[in-house]
Amino acid sequence: MKIPKAGLGLKASGGTSARGYLDGQMLIASPSMSDDRFARTLVYICAHSSEGAMGIVVNQPASNIKFPDLLVQLNVVPDRDAIQVATRNDDIMVLKGGPVETGRGFVLHSADFFIENSTLPIDDGICLTATIDILKAIASGDGPSSAILALGYAGWAPGQLENEIQNNGWLHCSADSDLIFGDPQYKYERAMRKLGIAPGMLSSEAGHA
Repeated sequence: MKIPKAGLGLKASGGTSARGYLDGQMLIASPSMSDDRFARTLVYICAHSSEGAMGIVVNQPASNIKFPDLLVQLNVVPDRDAIQVATRNDDIMVLKGGPVETGRGFVLHSADFFIENSTLPIDDGICLTATIDILKAIASGDGPSSAILALGYAGWAPGQLENEIQNNGWLHCSADSDLIFGDPQYKYERAMRKLGIAPGMLSSEAGHA
């Protein structure tokens, strides 16, 4: 799992690593999830290998934080331009990406935007960029067609995610653009139904027979 940290958060390495088992998949917290921080969450897995796993929670909005305000705080745009930026980017959500390094920003976005040695292609037209350059591009109107900004990420030590899945903490399904970029309010139920499961059908004791 080669994701060196640089710039805004993560920076893709110059080399390529083998595709992980759950790369590009969506983790769905099951009702038996014992960690309250991840109750009813969806996590898009950006990297998964024998070295561990890293993902972005995609259905927990960051309360009272707007994308244009963050651009001003990071000195990407001056305060006087915030209203203009807001008009162009009112659909970009700011999410709580996970409990690790919550002061860093990570942008999941469509593959129509790419920065050499900074953008990490993941799967099915989805990329991760964590340098300030993507925020500048978005602010100027030259960014990707679809994007979300996450503060922090979820990380697992080697073997930890596999153990949590084995202990019924997580389900998983294929990701799609709606699960990543759609309305956070409906993502969890939509992911469950993608597996053919109505959320109410699962009890917290599922899988413990």
